[in-house]
Amino acid sequence: MLNAVERTAATEKVIARFRNRPFGWDTRRTCIHLARAQARAMGHRPPSIPDFRSPRAARAALKTQGHETLAQLLDSLFPRIPPLAAWVGDLVIMGGGDDFDGIGIAVGGKIVGYHEDHLAEGVVNVVPTGPDPYIGAWRL
Repeated sequence: MLNAVERTAATEKVIARFRNRPFGWDTRRTCIHLARAQARAMGHRPPSIPDFRSPRAARAALKTQGHETLAQLLDSLFPRIPPLAAWVGDLVIMGGGDDFDGIGIAVGGKIVGYHEDHLAEGVVNVVPTGPDPYIGAWRL
């Protein structure tokens, strides 16, 4: 497992790779691609992502992997933790658009990920809202 300095450096590299690169189903710039890049940067070997180019195809790909939700997929790969216990570089899921939840990266009290109001900007700081904004979190 990486130490705090290594986790921060690895996370910064991944975020830099996705910043200023718009969300796109057809360009493979989605939250699952962000999550896989982060997992690899943290030393994990997650499975390849099936090729999909639309929300409908992404749902079908998830189901062919045996999962109904992104949370189930992450549960099969990493240990679940309380969202407020997330370290820099861990993954979190919050509700998202297109009937999909969104995966983001914890960065010291903030979350970085794609936000439906800022898709053209690439990954941004996402502010959790509501009484229970997190669906789950996973330790990388």
